[in-house]
Parts: sequence; structure tokens; C-alpha cells
Amino acid sequence: MASSRLLQLHNYTTHGSAGASLPHRAARVALSSLLLQTSLSLHPLSSLHYHSHCYCSSRDVHVAEVAEKRSNKVHLSSPELVALEYADLNLSYKLDLGHVRIRQHVNPLSSSFSVPTQPPDWNQVFSDPTLPLMADIGCGSGRLLLWLAKQNPGVTNYLGLEIRQKLVKRAEVWVKDLALNNIYFLFANATISFKHLVTSYPGPLMFVSILCPDPHFKKRHHKRRLLQKPLVGAIVETLMPGGQVLIQSDVVEVALDMRNQFDEVEALLHMDAVNPSMLCDSEGWLLSNPMGIRTEREIHAELEGQRIFRRMYQKKQM
Repeated sequence: MASSRLLQLHNYTTHGSAGASLPHRAARVALSSLLLQTSLSLHPLSSLHYHSHCYCSSRDVHVAEVAEKRSNKVHLSSPELVALEYADLNLSYKLDLGHVRIRQHVNPLSSSFSVPTQPPDWNQVFSDPTLPLMADIGCGSGRLLLWLAKQNPGVTNYLGLEIRQKLVKRAEVWVKDLALNNIYFLFANATISFKHLVTSYPGPLMFVSILCPDPHFKKRHHKRRLLQKPLVGAIVETLMPGGQVLIQSDVVEVALDMRNQFDEVEALLHMDAVNPSMLCDSEGWLLSNPMGIRTEREIHAELEGQRIFRRMYQKKQM
């Protein structure tokens, strides 16, 4: 029964409407959940721990232990919730990269980040570099893009730009482990490199996401925030007609700052004006996550009872 349900959901997410900007997120969430349930049912905790003849990796044991905690209503930490959310990726965490901290604040104005990143040979990093491209600016660990890339082989290419080099190195290992050829991560300061990189890409830029960027709370540090007017201009200029932009933050001041910059762009329409099914609250924030899966920062913020503020835009047809 589980196998038939998996096949049904897989077909639904793979062969959805060709005009949809993103695959059917509801089916994806269900597929991810069912994959996790199926994985756990195939590897009961007793077998993992007590059957010496049964080989299971440490990552399988970790996910199973987290699932057991949840079933016993034990409070789960953010890393444990992240492990459950992305269990179907089966990522390795035993990497010799030193300490990797995601919410570390980096100063993009530092001279060490002042040199633009050169574009790769797109024919070398993607099996088909003419496919539509999604760029995630400030992609963090890259789990979100990895999940999307695994769901959409041969449909979309994914580019993760991240200013923390250790995160990029770890993501590169994960790409090799998963044998994906539609995703690439770059160590880059997107503020100065984004336009140069995406204009060199052979295919169309169809989607840009900026998800929970570093807040840089102090007023004198606001100039360090990721989204500045030159980057807004570069995104709008390089985005294909009908292409979309998603911004979100768990810090309302940061969300408002990003929203104000995109709201004033005449070439963009907010998604609720384009698609009435994209419901918003009375203040214009999206009521649901259009990606089909949460980022690590979302998971942590929601665990702490915080709200996620989202806006999504579509570029007008020429």
C-alpha cells in the first residue's frame, strides 16, 4: 500500500502542470512525509541497534532515534527537526570541515569578499545548462536546493550562492554523494557577483529566492544586509518575463526592508495579484510556504514560536 501511494505521489509531483512555476507543493510535502514513514518502517529501531548482521549507516540510526523521540513526545531540538525534515536526502554529517555555523554573521563589505566570483563552465557543472535556473541567494547549508534538485532532475537547474565557504564545501560533498547533475554551489558575495554570474548562464533565470538572510540588527550595520538596491536591480533585470522572486525572514524589520525595495519595482507584481490562490493576510504576507519544504532557519524560528514573513513576486510579461 505504501509503495502504491509513493508511486502515485511521485507521478503527481513529476508530471504536474507544465505551466506551474513550482511543482505541486502539497503533493511534495506528502511524498516527503511518506518517504520518511516508509524509511522508518523498513528500518525499525530494534533492527538498527540489536541485529549485528543488519548494516545501517550512522545517519539512518540518527534519523530513527529522532523519530522515536517524536513518537514518544520527547522535545526535539532544531537539528533533530531538520534531520527529520530532510530525512529522504540521507545526508552524511561526518565531514572533516571543522566547525560549521550557519547563523554566523559575515561582513560582505570586507575586502576579502570584494573580488567578484568568476562563472564556472556551465557545461561542466550542469548536464543541460539550457534548463530554467533557480538561484538561491544566501543558500546556507544548501539542503533546500538539494531537496528541490532531487525532486526535479532534467526539469530545473539550481544555483546556490553562499558567502560562507565551509558551507559551500560541505554542500559540494553532498552533491557528489547524491550524484546530482542539476545543482551547483558557489562561494560568492552575491551583492557584487550575482549579475555577472547569472548573465553568463545559457538558460533563463526563472526563480530567485532570498530566505532568512543575516539580519545585521545594528543600524550602523544595515549597509551589510544582503539585499541592497543594486542587487534588487540585478535580480529584476536578469529575471525572465514571468519569473518569480521569493523573499522571507523571521525578523519583521528585515522582511519589511526587503519588501519595501521590491514593492516599488514597477516591473514586478505581487503573487496574490497574479494568482488569487496565493492567499495573504491583511498586511500582504503570504499565509503559506510556497516551496513545499522549510529551510533550517524556518524550522528553528517556528520551534521558538516565531512567525515567518513572506512575499512573492512575478515579473510582468513584456
